[in-house]
Order: sequence, then structure tokens, then C-alpha cells
Amino acid sequence: MTTMGYDLDAIRVTFPHWAIFRSDGGAFYATRRGGALSANEIRDGLQQTVCADDLGGFIAILQEQDIRP
Repeated sequence: MTTMGYDLDAIRVTFPHWAIFRSDGGAFYATRRGGALSANEIRDGLQQTVCADDLGGFIAILQEQDIRP
């Protein structure tokens, strides 16, 4: 699905462990697939759901979250 010039399917393929969508207001959102994070994982900086207003910031957040242990 292409939304306002962005290929969300390509982003979904790149980050398969995330459910990715764009709000009606234009913000990008992603929530982790699978179980909930533990309190320790959250304390260590992982987030269950992330969002950003622009695609560059959104991709940066997903990349940073994917490299965390």
C-alpha cells in the first residue's frame, strides 16, 4: 500500500517484527508483534509502540529499537 508517497509495504518488509501504519493525521506508528515487553526491557529503553511525525525520524526510531538487545 502506498500512502502519500510512502511505500508502507517496503517499510513493513524491512521491519517484519513491527505492525506499521499511518494515522489519518499523517503520523507514522509501529507496535511490536508478539508478546509484550518485560519491565526490564522497557527499563533498558525498548518501546512496545513508537511513533514519529516524519518518515526519516520514524525509520531512525525503528532502526534504533531493532539493534537494542
